[in-house]
Amino acid sequence: MTSLEWSSTPVGIDASRWVSRSGCRTVLVVAHTIASCHRLLDVVEHIESDPRIQLVFTVAPDVFNHHVTRLLDRLGALVLPWHQAVRERFDLGLAAAYGGLHQLHAPLLLMAHGAGHGKRVRPGPYGGPVLTDPPVYGLDAQRLTHGGRVLPAALALAHDHEVEVLRRQCPEAVEAAVVVGDPCADRLVASLPWRAEYRHRMGMDEQELVVVSSTWGRDGVFGRWPDLLPQLMTQLPPDRYRIAALLHPAVWDAHGHRQIRAWLRDCLDAGLLLPRPTEDWRGPVVAADHVIGDHGSVTAYAAAIGRPVLLLPGLRSLPAAGTPQHLLDTTASRLDPRRPLAPQLALPGEIDRQAVMGALTGRPGEAGMLLRRTMYRLLRLAEPGRHRQTGPAPMPDCGRASNDLAS
Repeated sequence: MTSLEWSSTPVGIDASRWVSRSGCRTVLVVAHTIASCHRLLDVVEHIESDPRIQLVFTVAPDVFNHHVTRLLDRLGALVLPWHQAVRERFDLGLAAAYGGLHQLHAPLLLMAHGAGHGKRVRPGPYGGPVLTDPPVYGLDAQRLTHGGRVLPAALALAHDHEVEVLRRQCPEAVEAAVVVGDPCADRLVASLPWRAEYRHRMGMDEQELVVVSSTWGRDGVFGRWPDLLPQLMTQLPPDRYRIAALLHPAVWDAHGHRQIRAWLRDCLDAGLLLPRPTEDWRGPVVAADHVIGDHGSVTAYAAAIGRPVLLLPGLRSLPAAGTPQHLLDTTASRLDPRRPLAPQLALPGEIDRQAVMGALTGRPGEAGMLLRRTMYRLLRLAEPGRHRQTGPAPMPDCGRASNDLAS
């Protein structure tokens, strides 16, 4: 569908002429990026099989939204163009990012797309005052309000301490807050019994899997330590180690898929596993024996399920206090890329996985149930039947991924 097209179904004044099922509640799933889309897909599975509900998707404005439509097309989702979505009314909107939300006409359930609200608001590129205690991103009035109006009808939070941050930063939104826990953490826990199968699908034998996780931006592993992956491929003997790189989807969007693979061509030729950004990253994390990461969400999730974690030095801004990212920053061992890497992998520091999991979610194992309850409340529908249990993450495909520059 091009930007000039308009969908006649399943919403709009003439939709009743064409649909086979009428009278459905319509839910708009607002996908800003690949990362936020993955979070929303975890959530919509709790309502999309209800015959009273019709899901439609839209791609919202975001600097990193380049490949979202392609992902949704591959999933078979019905996608409305953004210019149409902002001119229709919906019974519920779901979002895990913030761009353009004030234009929507729906009661909105808003959630984080990563491991809670761990980042602080970054200063703008053109100066302005430098704050000594910048607000926590996503719990601030700039993101949650517009024109004096609180945007979300329900603000899904991972932990009770986030309510207190919200009370300080945007007290007018506290009434919308509902602590639901973390659906991604729950899915990782559900995936742990499948570890051997994940490893098999990745082509692992008796080797140790080293997962390198990088968030986007200049503080991420890929931006700050560009030689790390080549060093790992050179220093770690392939008969003992396999290396997989999990790059944040925004890294791929910012530079282009062809360029990322070109930069890593020698590593790919040497056996680097490089899952595409549309693939689910959780299988490789469950399969990992070692995780090297930064302040991104994947590192926190890995530590929470007991994976040995080493952090790269060089973070320029501290994560928000009380978050799993802050806990890791103060307790995890550092990897020094200037020293031999194999001995450092053999001696990771101990991390209290229960403490990290406790910082991730205040409602362990309950996120799906609580999100479902919230969605049905906003839809003004009775919850049907039994709640669907959280299942494991999809099996990884990166063991067979091509190193073709165009893929």
